Amino acid sequence: MHCQVILPEWLDSFVEEWPDPLETVEQRMRLAVELSAENVRHGTGGPFGAIVVEDQSNHLVGVGVNLVTTLELSIAHAEIVALSLAQSAISNWNLGAKVDVQLVTSCEPCAMCFGAVPWSGVTGLVWGARKEDAETAGFDEGDKPGNWVQTLENRGIQTQRDILREEAAAVLARYARKEGAIYHPGKNDL
Repeated sequence: MHCQVILPEWLDSFVEEWPDPLETVEQRMRLAVELSAENVRHGTGGPFGAIVVEDQSNHLVGVGVNLVTTLELSIAHAEIVALSLAQSAISNWNLGAKVDVQLVTSCEPCAMCFGAVPWSGVTGLVWGARKEDAETAGFDEGDKPGNWVQTLENRGIQTQRDILREEAAAVLARYARKEGAIYHPGKNDL
């Protein structure tokens, strides 16, 4: 028995059409937010998108969208998918082993994804929407320490928040208005 991550059919062509390199944090976030919006538009998962970018070359190393409902896999969050594909692409579990690598995500990491950040080896984390934006849409983001940003920075992981927050939060709000699946163990509509 095995688990296989199958990406949505639209993803490769969508990413291929995106300008490369991704030189600014806004360009990077725009891609993450647009991935979240496309995922909703195509009905292939939840309203979250993430990318991994090599800082020196500004090239995309990995991309992910939320696949929880598509794969029936609770850990298939956009960040986990992007980190996993990036690790596979460079054949190393430690993304920061040779170069600085940034994880850019359309929403502040949930408790699970926060835990994955330092273990992945990324040297930077950037997010758009905040935890409260996701929770307003109905998602349970879990518990993180109150000083979670500082704990990452203490490990040498640079952080930037609220990049294109309004656009990222708008995708969450649209998803909730369209009554997209809000998945967590406390919900009865699973």
